[in-house]
Amino acid sequence: MGLIFYRLEYYIAWARYLSNPRVNCFRGEKITTHEEAISEAKKKSEDDSHIAVLLNDDENLIGELFYFYEEPDTYSIGWNFNEQYEGRGYAGESAKALFQYLFNEKRARRLYAYVEDDNYRSQKLCEKLGMRKEGCFLEFISFIKDENGIPKYENTFQYALLKKEWEKQQI
Repeated sequence: MGLIFYRLEYYIAWARYLSNPRVNCFRGEKITTHEEAISEAKKKSEDDSHIAVLLNDDENLIGELFYFYEEPDTYSIGWNFNEQYEGRGYAGESAKALFQYLFNEKRARRLYAYVEDDNYRSQKLCEKLGMRKEGCFLEFISFIKDENGIPKYENTFQYALLKKEWEKQQI
């Protein structure tokens, strides 16, 4: 599987799952209009740190991967998938391709991901990918507010993987 960077024509499929984000960290990216979808898709199509995940047979956009350069050799990574395609191995397969790209092409030494303590699917995926749970940040970040407008802080796990650990897994 190769990595496919965003093309503008993906905005409709992408907006389908961002119109009702299920994970709090994506609530701020909620799309409610076609204009918002087009605007966000334009931004992502100009940024190679957002990668479209497509089904090979019909080029249907089913999710996205993203990475952020943090230090000379460290990247923060993440993913967001349309729930209709969960449980089929697509996230794992595409995340493995992202790891290969970052470790081999971008010369990453370390990858890490933040995962909220109630996002069990992403926790399981991190572990399946060989990432270590390094710790839990209590009340680390707020993505939503309660009915009184008070921020609701999330407990967040940090998972990480070193290149040398990843290389051992490839044997």
